[in-house]
Amino acid sequence: MTVPVLLVAGFLGAGKTTFINQVLHQPHGQRIAAIVNDFGQINIDAALLENAADDVIGLRNGCICCAMQGDLLRTLRQVLDGQAPDLIVIEASGVADPGGIVNALLDPVLRQAVSLDCVLSLVDAEDVTANPMRRRDPLWQAQVKAADMVRLSRTDAVDSASLDALRGHLAELGARHVLGDDDTTLAAVVGMAGRARFPLPAAQIQTSDRFATCEWQSDGPIGMHGFRAAMNRISPHVLRAKGFVSFLEKPGQPFLFQLAGKRATMTPQPSAPKGCKLVLIGEADRMGEVDIAALLDATGPN
Repeated sequence: MTVPVLLVAGFLGAGKTTFINQVLHQPHGQRIAAIVNDFGQINIDAALLENAADDVIGLRNGCICCAMQGDLLRTLRQVLDGQAPDLIVIEASGVADPGGIVNALLDPVLRQAVSLDCVLSLVDAEDVTANPMRRRDPLWQAQVKAADMVRLSRTDAVDSASLDALRGHLAELGARHVLGDDDTTLAAVVGMAGRARFPLPAAQIQTSDRFATCEWQSDGPIGMHGFRAAMNRISPHVLRAKGFVSFLEKPGQPFLFQLAGKRATMTPQPSAPKGCKLVLIGEADRMGEVDIAALLDATGPN
């Protein structure tokens, strides 16, 4: 019997990790392994999921395209060598075309052990409504077209007319099943198992030259005022930022910082490592307009 695979894709900041955490923390009674493909060497998403799944493995380099397929195959075999899980969840990076992962899962040897049951793509309704050009983005379109199901996130920030228009556009792109952001149960997602469409079109979106990443770390806490000032300068030049931060003003209270577009959140994260670890992702040309590392290095005491 093969182990089913749920592939979760979606653009930067669409809410993939949050969604997976919600699903995994429900009383599903299954043994679940998670494979997280992050963009860069600091794998924040793997750290956020490590208490939710039975086994969490992080892969570097956010494409899982040609160069990464070998790593994915080795990782899946590593998961299957022990006690086989009931489900494997793969979280694709926000810069990844899911087609590369699907093609890797079609490896003849691997298909004897795992089966791709569902490709779920998350779409940030607020982001797409506020940025109409997102709908023309070839990577965003590829993520939608690859999906067996599309799940909308942040629908509470969008009026009903805009939401209906978005659903219509998704239907034009071939989205057959569109879930609302209240559909977070494992049954709602994996209950449609076996509906995965493959093979996908051979053409894949190559993103290695389009996106850039900046990874920044500090062994100790930083100043809250300095951090806010730095992010005000940085945020117009990045699409996504996430990581753990500790502040001099809040000793012993680390936070999870997330930035997606203009939306920034800071939530307590007791299990976060000491110091600060941040990953920032954006269009390569836009990120080059500001010295992100220098601005963050200057986030000393107030």
